[in-house]
Amino acid sequence: MDTCKRCFLLSLAFLMVFFENLGTNVVFGFNGNYKHHSPHFSTSQGIYDMEDVEDDGWQMVETKGNQFIVNSQPFYVNGFNTYWLMVMAADQSTRGKVSEVFQQASSVGLTVCRTWAFNDGQWRALQKSPSVYDEEVFKALDFVVSEAKKYKIRLILSLVNNWDAYGGKPQYVKWGKAAGLNLTSDDEFFSHPTLRSYYKAHVKAVVNRVNTFTNITYKDDPTIFAWELMNEPRCTSDPSGDTLQSWIAEMAVYVKSLDAKHLVEIGVEGFYGPSAPARAQFNPNSYATQVGTDFIRNHQTLGVDFASVHIYADSWISQTISDAHLQFTTTWMEAHIEDAEKYLGMPVIFAEFGVSSKDPGYNSSFRDALISTVYKTVLNSTKKGGSGAGSLLWQLFPEGMDNMDDGYAIVLAKSPSTLNLISLHSSKLAIFNSMCSWKCHWGCKKKNALETIIYHDDL
Repeated sequence: MDTCKRCFLLSLAFLMVFFENLGTNVVFGFNGNYKHHSPHFSTSQGIYDMEDVEDDGWQMVETKGNQFIVNSQPFYVNGFNTYWLMVMAADQSTRGKVSEVFQQASSVGLTVCRTWAFNDGQWRALQKSPSVYDEEVFKALDFVVSEAKKYKIRLILSLVNNWDAYGGKPQYVKWGKAAGLNLTSDDEFFSHPTLRSYYKAHVKAVVNRVNTFTNITYKDDPTIFAWELMNEPRCTSDPSGDTLQSWIAEMAVYVKSLDAKHLVEIGVEGFYGPSAPARAQFNPNSYATQVGTDFIRNHQTLGVDFASVHIYADSWISQTISDAHLQFTTTWMEAHIEDAEKYLGMPVIFAEFGVSSKDPGYNSSFRDALISTVYKTVLNSTKKGGSGAGSLLWQLFPEGMDNMDDGYAIVLAKSPSTLNLISLHSSKLAIFNSMCSWKCHWGCKKKNALETIIYHDDL
């Protein structure tokens, strides 16, 4: 059979099954257990049960032009953030929450999770002091990686925080001061050679870690999608961007020198800086231009494989919910997709997006509208073979963790409409990640009924 025709029939058959099952919806038992009636999705093949994916199909994510691929297949991302996995896994009484959130995410087709591979000097610290690790917490991270593979979820592992939560940049500066360094600003994390060496030592420890559950070295494990240099780096002491740019250039190449197999991304929020003054109009406010990041320049750095962008209209524009948040989201995303295609030649992932239930005027319908806006904008790029490669919700929680909710938590068992949105988006991306060959996938020019089905706004 003609390969393209085979692809079409395979995808159409999947859609028929999916929408038949969508009619039965998703139900939850009173014990909170999932009873999901639509097919499971695999990260690399899209239409098969997780159990059917053999290990030889579990290969590294790579880039080809401005798209991700796995095993020469397209790999578009529907994913989520759950930052606390390691610290919860460090205690046997809470370790089950890791498995629970992975199981729930997998049941709606989510294929990538972004989480912390750091906890510096604080409660349940991974790194108690520079290059001194708590082995039990490292074993907890091992568990997270092994459990992710069990549920066919890949991980973006972030290596340090810009903020003081979980230690981050401020903790490195405290360590430097304790060692006798004359430091006056947290931003010296980026410039002081000793603090740079602390960070490099941590990167080396994580990348070369041998997983105690799987016996696989992290740098050899396809479960890891990518390394993230830092969560939301900012260097406000140098609005020119030169200080942060120097740090990115050094660290991206350093990570690649240790691990040439995995992808690397920076972790920036996407603000435009001095190198692209014409793009500053897309920034959410004037302050965003002054935080030391420079989206296009940052991502033109050797060793950086794809772009990251965050979306928080309720933090950046106005806390009060309004349609302006949706308008900003669309414009912000389209600008970065255009940059990734025109200037960078790489994929872009919208690595954090969400809205807080604590915002004035918040309701679940607005949250669904925001998620739909992000998903639709990604799909508008996907259908053209563009750089919009996926998105990661902030953030997914299982039940029973209300004490850690920052207002952005999505508990699927309590959010059926949001669950259905996520599941439907997963099904659409699964078609693009299906068994069509790369050449066929973008070589079939004829429009057909499948395209109409995928992009119908009523779905």
